[in-house]
Amino acid sequence: MATRRRAREIVLQLLYEADLNPHRDRDSARTFIRSRMQGRKGLTEFADGLLQGTLARRSELDTRIAALATNWALSRMAVTDRNVLRLGAFEILHGGTPGRVAVNEAVVLARRYGDRNSPRFVNGVLDRLMRDHASANQA
Repeated sequence: MATRRRAREIVLQLLYEADLNPHRDRDSARTFIRSRMQGRKGLTEFADGLLQGTLARRSELDTRIAALATNWALSRMAVTDRNVLRLGAFEILHGGTPGRVAVNEAVVLARRYGDRNSPRFVNGVLDRLMRDHASANQA
C-alpha cells in the first residue's frame, strides 16, 4: 500500500540520484514516482511536489541547513543525511506539513537509510530549523 511515508522514500531516492547525477528530466522522474505510487494520483502529486519544490529551492535549503549544522560542511555530510535534511527542511519551510510531522518523518527516513548517528543528527538540525521558522513567523 502506498502512503505519504512511501512517497517521501521515493522522493529521497530521486534527491539522492539528483545529488550524484543531476541529469534526469522531470518527465522521467514523474514516471518513476507514478510507477512506485501504483498510479495513485494524490500520492503522485504529493511526491512530485516534494521533489520539484526541494530541487527548486535546493540552494536556499542548503544555506539554511549549513547555518544550523554546526561543525559540518554540507559537502562532508553523508549523501543520504544531506538529502533527508533537504526534504525535511522543504516540508518545514514550504511544504505545508506541520513542523513536528516533518521532523518525525525525516528522522524515520534517517533511521531507515542512514547510519546509526543519522537520526539524532537529522533531528537536531531540523528541530532547530523548525524552532527558528516558528519564531520568525510569530515576529
